[in-house]
Amino acid sequence: MIPTPAEALEKKLGRATSRAIADFSMIEEGDRILVAVSGGKDSYTMLDLLRALQRKAPITFDLRVVNVDQGHPGYPGHVLREYMAREGYDFSMIEEDTYSIVTEKIPKGKTFCSLCSRLRRGILYRVAKDLGCNKIALGHHRDDVLQTLLLNLVFAGQLGAMPPRLVADGGALVVVRPLVYCAEEDIRAFAEHAKFPILPCDLCGTQEHLQRKAMARLLDQLEKEHPGTKTVMLSALQNVRPSHLLDQRLWRSLGLPVALDDEDGQPQGPLVPLAPQRLLRG
Repeated sequence: MIPTPAEALEKKLGRATSRAIADFSMIEEGDRILVAVSGGKDSYTMLDLLRALQRKAPITFDLRVVNVDQGHPGYPGHVLREYMAREGYDFSMIEEDTYSIVTEKIPKGKTFCSLCSRLRRGILYRVAKDLGCNKIALGHHRDDVLQTLLLNLVFAGQLGAMPPRLVADGGALVVVRPLVYCAEEDIRAFAEHAKFPILPCDLCGTQEHLQRKAMARLLDQLEKEHPGTKTVMLSALQNVRPSHLLDQRLWRSLGLPVALDDEDGQPQGPLVPLAPQRLLRG
């Protein structure tokens, strides 16, 4: 039987999620996972895929679904409550007025995201411990990872993206991102088929000129002109060549040798050990 478009998408996303979980040991026997749900397409999809995996996985783990009502004016929290009750999830909505803090601290026209996310992260860490959870699952996907890579490269002067698995809060919690191999376009299409009740973000969603949105437009333009660009970039993050970067600390921490390359970029001759670090002063 030929699968429907929705079934094909669910299978594709499920395979990508399972591969990410296996690659980075995101879920283990006995885990109690706080699944952070914002009411957006990404976190709805993550929750749906994790429940499907929970039903067929050879290990046992629990899902505790949490949404943080940050006090945005007109926030339709009842929509999320009704959906979670209808679907039978173990759901908690935490009410914390971070909206007032963010709008008071951040000047008009500046980006809210950084402070808003830090406040929300602190709330999730606290709630996870209150609920006895040892892990927190966040709904960041492939495109989020690539945007972060470009943001760091262009604006922060560092080479890094989003870690798929992160030890947090002094080792008390592990943050995982099961959707890191999933394309946003597939998530969007799946969410439309599933008819998730999407909640708007009336805070950062109104800031059209964010640096992240600029990076998203750049990536989309590259993908349009050169189909497959995003797939290649994700592969690049899984195929790092430390000896071809310029971070001395990385070289020394990994004990990297210096490769002597010919004009074609192929290794040639013996590998020369890196000399001890010296401070060079002008």
